[in-house]
Amino acid sequence: MKLNKTGFAVAAGILWGATVFLATWWIIVRGGTGENIAKLGRFYLGYEPTPVGSIIGLIYGFINAFIGGYIFAAIYNAFCGKSPESAPAESPAEKPTTESGE
Repeated sequence: MKLNKTGFAVAAGILWGATVFLATWWIIVRGGTGENIAKLGRFYLGYEPTPVGSIIGLIYGFINAFIGGYIFAAIYNAFCGKSPESAPAESPAEKPTTESGE
């Protein structure tokens, strides 16, 4: 079974973007410093554990995971169907029958 590359990429993007968004708001609501999540600012320019930063993280996270998900699905599809297990099975009508009743 092959993956729909765009569909997989959108799902990955939504999942990671929402994760960054919700993790940021978790830190904001709990009043923590968010030292660990603030390290995302090294990769996502402009990101900070603030309300505006949560939107920036959502956008960067979606784009980042969309690209990664698309590449993953493309590589998966390239290898999908290459193994002998994925060959179409013979239908009973195509199988040779024996006259000896076996």
